[in-house]
Amino acid sequence: MADRTVREQRRLIKFLLLIGLLVLLFGGGAKAIVAGGAKSLDLADKLLGSGKGARLLLADQPYGRGVRQSLDIWVPEQTQAGDRLPVVVFFYGGGWGSGERQSYGFAGRALANQGFVVVIPDYRLVPKAHWPDFLEDAAAAVAWTHRHIGELGGDPDRIALMGHSAGAYNAVMLALDPVWMRAAKSDASVIRGVAGLAGPYDFLPFEKGGMADRAMGKVRPREKTQPIHYARGDAPPLWLASGDEDETVRPRNSRNLSAAIERLGGSATLRVYPGMGHTGIVMALAAPFRAKGPVLEEATDFLRGVTARRVAPAAGAQ
Repeated sequence: MADRTVREQRRLIKFLLLIGLLVLLFGGGAKAIVAGGAKSLDLADKLLGSGKGARLLLADQPYGRGVRQSLDIWVPEQTQAGDRLPVVVFFYGGGWGSGERQSYGFAGRALANQGFVVVIPDYRLVPKAHWPDFLEDAAAAVAWTHRHIGELGGDPDRIALMGHSAGAYNAVMLALDPVWMRAAKSDASVIRGVAGLAGPYDFLPFEKGGMADRAMGKVRPREKTQPIHYARGDAPPLWLASGDEDETVRPRNSRNLSAAIERLGGSATLRVYPGMGHTGIVMALAAPFRAKGPVLEEATDFLRGVTARRVAPAAGAQ
């Protein structure tokens, strides 16, 4: 009897939370979800999404010895040992000063529902860390993934990166400058491509006292901090998306890097979403907000392409 009462209370609490979220969403309160950050967005996704198709395989898995060097892994619901699914390592944003992997389950569920094994790492943050600490952590997480994901349903030969804002910066830097993956005792060649959402790639000069200044303002020369400085024609393919109403990381960052890569003979796809801002582009990954734009659909189309199985040419083929 007591167990039945507890279950009924839990259902009531969930129902009341659902009603509250519906009031927020359809009563003009989506801004309140934004103000609540990724944690509120994740809760909305849990309650208003289908809840099916994906599961958390591993939580708080260390990839290093530091307090912030842990990751979560999401997989499609039916994933079994021995599967070889494409892999996406997702780096969240937060101006290199905030964020936690547990709040980004909505991204893990979204991508796992699209058939990917999804790795979401934490990384060191300002003020306890500065450039290049977060890049070293990002590289260490990718190197760990390459070594171990084959035991967890993923294919170590089909790894792509994805990130939002500061997380997109981390992902693109790993792809463009091979030094970070080498330092992690791996190689940038394990990265098949990068999908960047609203990333800062060409943002000198720093705003005095701003997020970038706090994270990397002491680095000299400052060009070392800029992804566009490392643009190269043989880089992994990039898909760079931004919203034309983004006033936090201007769309010119994606435009400039895309143009630089293309001038050098590389592959870069630029996508600018009308009417979308800095937060909206990552919100569009969550089930309640996908009507904002086809971000999930288009990003995963790109990720499937770059992580497709490579077929060796038939013997004697010209």
